Amino acid sequence: MKQIYGSSQNGNLKEAVRGVTNPQLLLLLSNPDQFDLHVQELEKLFPGVPSIGCMGMCYDVRVVEKGVGVVAFEGVSATANVLEEVSTMPVKYIHRLQEDVRKVGASREDTVCIDFCTGNDACALTTIYSVLRPLGVSLMGGTGGEGRVSVNGRIYQDAVAYVLIKNRGGRVRTYKENIYHQMGDYRFIASGTDKAKYIIGALNGQPAKQVYQRILHVTEQQILTQTFKNPFGKVNGDDTCIISIKEVDGNALACFRQVNDSDVLNLLELGDFRAIVKETIHTIQHDFPRLSAVFSVNCLFRYKLFTEQRYMQEYLAEMSHLGNHVGFVGYGEHYNNQFVNQSMSCVVFE
Repeated sequence: MKQIYGSSQNGNLKEAVRGVTNPQLLLLLSNPDQFDLHVQELEKLFPGVPSIGCMGMCYDVRVVEKGVGVVAFEGVSATANVLEEVSTMPVKYIHRLQEDVRKVGASREDTVCIDFCTGNDACALTTIYSVLRPLGVSLMGGTGGEGRVSVNGRIYQDAVAYVLIKNRGGRVRTYKENIYHQMGDYRFIASGTDKAKYIIGALNGQPAKQVYQRILHVTEQQILTQTFKNPFGKVNGDDTCIISIKEVDGNALACFRQVNDSDVLNLLELGDFRAIVKETIHTIQHDFPRLSAVFSVNCLFRYKLFTEQRYMQEYLAEMSHLGNHVGFVGYGEHYNNQFVNQSMSCVVFE
């Protein structure tokens, strides 16, 4: 298979697709001001080609912050669709995914699902993965900005756009990268939570804000940047899902991911991210001696952290050692049935 990426810093879609001739799939990564126009233009330029799109920064060896990027795939079989009413009842539309799975002949070794979501990610992923898991088909993706996504030339709100991709040239595999580890032996039981607002009211019976401040010796104003280095982790079997702090709400903490009463949380701290990135690259190269392309989603908070550490450009240069690496900056990352923060998820094509 072949992955082709084009971009325009000023949002010129025709410039971004200049190298695209015969795509079987298109991913659109646009900006809030031009998203509607880009969706229409892309459909006119490539009528009938499966496509999904969202709003967010994109990258290859450099970041496009406010323009447009297009990722085209050749040598694949693909179908794109949408589950609507994602905030209340995405399962109502599950027959679409079931039919699409049959349409592409989805299988464990050569098929992946990429999704762009507007919100309520955990529910959307549970719904999608209920179809994919029995087949062993992996999923990766993320949350786009401004609460809108596109599918096949149409724009949707309160929805999750997805594409099923069958690699006609070999295997596919998804990966997740975590640059954090547990800090000390801090372990909390969450309570006073608000599922709708993603709020943690208390940790071990004490106000969540004060607990966080006391351990890390930060002011209330510093909490929103301290989370780049010290997010929470939710224990999920042998894995830990990262939870970022979004804002302070009185004595509570509002997060980017839902926390429920009685959830077990750890406090995490930033590891040696340069070494971890090199390890991820080495693992992928070992697993895929013949690699065609990598598509990734990096969290906005990772982007901010790497930029603050003057590492973002170096990071993209490191990832380019894999060959054809492109992706976008999301507001939450998806890995199979997991909705995580401050992570990187990717799919690798043989």
